[in-house]
Amino acid sequence: MKIGVLTVSDRCYKGQMEDKNFPAIKEMVSKIGEVVVHEIVPDEKSLISQKIVEFCDRVSVDLVLTAGGTGFSPRDVTPEATRAVIEKDVPGIPEIMRVSTFFSKTKKSILSRGVAGIRGKSLIINLPGNPNGVREDLEVVLEVLPLGISLLKD
Repeated sequence: MKIGVLTVSDRCYKGQMEDKNFPAIKEMVSKIGEVVVHEIVPDEKSLISQKIVEFCDRVSVDLVLTAGGTGFSPRDVTPEATRAVIEKDVPGIPEIMRVSTFFSKTKKSILSRGVAGIRGKSLIINLPGNPNGVREDLEVVLEVLPLGISLLKD
């Protein structure tokens, strides 16, 4: 499986903060595929959408994972940027991530606005902007992602 990771963070983009989400994602997804592209963008809707489209349409990744920009802050626009470019909504993925982590880890998970969807033959999933949240959410869905990707390919 070819995987693209998009870190969404003003501070990481400006070099003011280290991207700790990418190493967490890369380690976890190594069980199901290989990260072939990773970029960092600021919290700008048009740039986020543009990179998702590039990963799906030009790089032809099977899975795009975004990290960051899913909260309540006025600059958190990753879900809106994702919705702008997906063709089909996949609500079950973010729903189960929120519910599972709500009961097992933190009540704060219900404040996540992350979405998931399909563009062409690529699955896109929004993850939170911290390594613990990234790991917790991926633990919930990682084992079913290969099936979802295989269904997209048929």
